[in-house]
Amino acid sequence: MRIGELAERTGTPRRLLRYYEEQGLIIAARTPNGYRTYDTATVDRVVQIRGLLDAGLPTRLIKQILPCLDKPRTIHFADATPEMLATLECELDRMSSRIQCLTRNRDAIGAYLDAVRDNRSPETAGAAPAVG
Repeated sequence: MRIGELAERTGTPRRLLRYYEEQGLIIAARTPNGYRTYDTATVDRVVQIRGLLDAGLPTRLIKQILPCLDKPRTIHFADATPEMLATLECELDRMSSRIQCLTRNRDAIGAYLDAVRDNRSPETAGAAPAVG
């Protein structure tokens, strides 16, 4: 697929996809006229990269750990520096804290919606909410 289709399927701007390629996070083949082409597995790879970036990992760490995230999993230890391991441990702790916070917020919103839905009067249950 071409870069436009990859951008559409992943919700990622073309410019960002080119940046991922520059950083060595994804690989594009080139057609004779110079267009980038990607295989379908790149869609999952981009989604994975976006998730790791959203979790706060920098691209330099993502590049190092991406090979470990492929299936079948092969863990590479050769370039794991103490600094990298310490950074990943901090990121893991930070992600776990975010997950706990998001879970609490999700549960609170769900409880609020349940309470609102349970307390609606029959005549307003089908009415559109007031805007203002």
